[in-house]
Amino acid sequence: MLTIPGRSIRLCDRIPRRDFLSIGSLAIGGLTLPQLLQAEAGRASGPTGSRHKSVIMIYLTGGPPHHDMVDPKPDAPPEIRGEFRPIATSLPGVHFSEHMPRVAAMMDKFSVIRSLVGSEGRHSSYQCVTGRTFRGQPQGGWPEVGSVLSRIAGPVHPSVPPAIDLSMAMQHQPYNLPGPGFLGMAHAPFKPSGEAMDDMVLRGVSTDRLGDRERLLNGLDQFRRRTESRGANAPTDSFTEQALGILTSSRLVEALDLEREDPKVRERYGKDDPDCLPYSKAGYQAHMSKFLAARRLIEAGARCVTVAFADFDWHGGNFTNGRKVIPLLDQGVAALVADLHDRGLDKDVSVVVWGEFGRTPKVNANAGRDHWPQVTFALLAGGGMRTGQVIGETNRLGEEPVSRPLRFPDVIATLYHNLGIDLTATAIPDLNGRPQHLAETHQPIRELV
Repeated sequence: MLTIPGRSIRLCDRIPRRDFLSIGSLAIGGLTLPQLLQAEAGRASGPTGSRHKSVIMIYLTGGPPHHDMVDPKPDAPPEIRGEFRPIATSLPGVHFSEHMPRVAAMMDKFSVIRSLVGSEGRHSSYQCVTGRTFRGQPQGGWPEVGSVLSRIAGPVHPSVPPAIDLSMAMQHQPYNLPGPGFLGMAHAPFKPSGEAMDDMVLRGVSTDRLGDRERLLNGLDQFRRRTESRGANAPTDSFTEQALGILTSSRLVEALDLEREDPKVRERYGKDDPDCLPYSKAGYQAHMSKFLAARRLIEAGARCVTVAFADFDWHGGNFTNGRKVIPLLDQGVAALVADLHDRGLDKDVSVVVWGEFGRTPKVNANAGRDHWPQVTFALLAGGGMRTGQVIGETNRLGEEPVSRPLRFPDVIATLYHNLGIDLTATAIPDLNGRPQHLAETHQPIRELV
């Protein structure tokens, strides 16, 4: 096995692992890369094709304030409506916060759900990335969407993992993505965190030396062939070839190298603001470049890319923080969706922007909004969905839905539908061999498909 020098990190599951990639190993549960590929080969068949369907999920950690973003209540009392003014969107009669002008101007390319219910009220990414609740989990836990796609569809390109997590390691552990659950570490999202680009370089290992190792491995395989049957070893040979293909491919590195992007496109996405919040060093940063990296990774062959953006747990200073963070999110999301349309990817790539719950209608004594699991929102685009609409409505104070309440699994079911997955016919076995359907009894949202 070839290894890259580098530091180890300990993630929320307490398993020490490489920050990005060890040559010969993905540092997940001790599997070598050929073993990992062999484990992945047991997946069922799924959607294929060069124009693959995919998902970009933007997780707004901490619970975004729906009043101050996509569901303003200008006629409510001051302690409800807050400090931000409503502005008109491109949809007649629909208003957003004044700090989301870019998305508001292109609402024909978005749909917003204002009536999302069913939050368990936990500060966690779990419901957003799995579509499941904590209650009644099978042994091993529910897998996140990217891991499901890894299991049922596999890689589009052999050198690009199907699921990629661009989120930073966040201090509050439940914000970090839960991982593959009962599907096992072979389907864990690939996480290019920390010194990612540096770790992708074969430090001190030339391609000639890598070739020497390949020849050495071939020599060992010839010895093994003399003692074992050829048929039993043929699959292992193919997995080894795939592993060497990943290790020598530049496809993933190039996708993450934003210097290769048109400077005008990069400018559209805006500049990273690592200090936009007082507690940014805890992992809650506004990295605008992650939106662009997500699009590049999808084009390279990823099926699901997840981005965690900033933090919205503003029990105090809701409007001070909102003036900094919401315009950055507005710019990044608008640039991403416009970019997908410009590149003809709007029918293939679904985008969802949401958090684990909303915020209290009433502003507290610290000019903040507290946790409000009763209702939240989701912003959707692309994926061939019907856009230019608002689904659901909250009451006069934004406390609860008065029409079309929808749940997290409804959104997840819609994403699977956009990916071309038959929810009635597709199931994955859990650790006990029981088939688990992808979205329980939930169906795609009829207004979107």
